[in-house]
Amino acid sequence: MDMKLELVPVPVSDVDRAKAFYVEKVGFNTDHDTRFGDAARVVQLTPPGSACSIVIGTGLGEISEMTPGSVKALHLVVVTWHQHAMRWLLEALRWV
Repeated sequence: MDMKLELVPVPVSDVDRAKAFYVEKVGFNTDHDTRFGDAARVVQLTPPGSACSIVIGTGLGEISEMTPGSVKALHLVVVTWHQHAMRWLLEALRWV
């Protein structure tokens, strides 16, 4: 039986500011940004190439009750710049 971690709740104090940071600065994709009236908002963000997303929002029960900044030691694994450049170069050469 396979098991996969696919969603990690990340408590934040400002959903719009956190979303802007993860999307504009870090490069995450916005999968969902849904509002349920004034009571709740769910924002799901995924790093490129990842099967695991984070969820931020308001009105999410226990997730909303978590203290912003309380999630510690999550690891986002990325290739080094050199590995990324080599992949880009090899991909570009395929089309020459």
